[in-house]
Amino acid sequence: MTDATVPGVVSPGSGASSVAEPAAADAAPVGRVQRKRDRRIRQILTAAAELVGERGYEAVSLEEVAERLDVTKGSLYHYFSGKDALVTAAIETLGDDWTARLEGLPAGREGTAERRLRALLGEHVRIAVREYPAALRLFLVPSTWPADQRTRIKELRRRHDAVFRAVLNEGVAGGEFSVVSVDATLQCLHASMSQAPEWVGGLRRAEQERVLDDLVETLMKLVAR
Repeated sequence: MTDATVPGVVSPGSGASSVAEPAAADAAPVGRVQRKRDRRIRQILTAAAELVGERGYEAVSLEEVAERLDVTKGSLYHYFSGKDALVTAAIETLGDDWTARLEGLPAGREGTAERRLRALLGEHVRIAVREYPAALRLFLVPSTWPADQRTRIKELRRRHDAVFRAVLNEGVAGGEFSVVSVDATLQCLHASMSQAPEWVGGLRRAEQERVLDDLVETLMKLVAR
C-alpha cells in the first residue's frame, strides 16, 4: 500500500534534488522508510475503523484514535488532514482490500458454483474474525454518516455483493442451487457473516476453525437443492 492508493493521506514533502538519478545504494533505505510509513498508515486506518465500527462516526474523535495507538493527536495530522479524511481512507482501504481478496481468491474462481461459494464464504468470515472484527460494522451504512461517505460505502457494498451474487446466479442457472430469492439469500448470507466475530471472538484458534466451518456449512444449506 502506498500513499497514492490511500485517499486523504498527506504526502510527505519533497524538495528538488541536485542528483538526477539516485544511487542504487540509496534505494534500499528509501524502500525501508516507505514500507515503515505504509505499515504505520495501515495501523492508523485499522484503529480508526475499529473505533468507528464500535461507537459510530459521530462518537469518535481523533484524540480517541491517537489514544488507542498510544501516539499524540498531532502525529495523526502528519498522515491525515482530519477526521473525515482518516475515516474516508479507512473505508476505502479496508473495503477495497477485503473485496479485492475475495475477487482474487483462486478457489473462488475455479470449479463448481458450490465449491466457489463455499470458498468465498470461508474466506470472508475468516477475514472478518481475524483481521477486521469491529471494522465490519463500517459497511452497514448508518444514516448519520456524512452523505459522501454513505455513498462510497454503498458503492463498496455493491462491489462486494457482486462477488457472491455472480456465483449464486450461476449456481441457480446451472441447477446447482435452489433458492426462493437470490436477493433474500444474499441478505441472509451477509447478515450471518457479519455476526461471525461476535460468535467466535472469544474462542481459541482451533475452536474458531470448527465453528467457522460449521457456519459455512450451515450457510450452504440456504442454497442446497
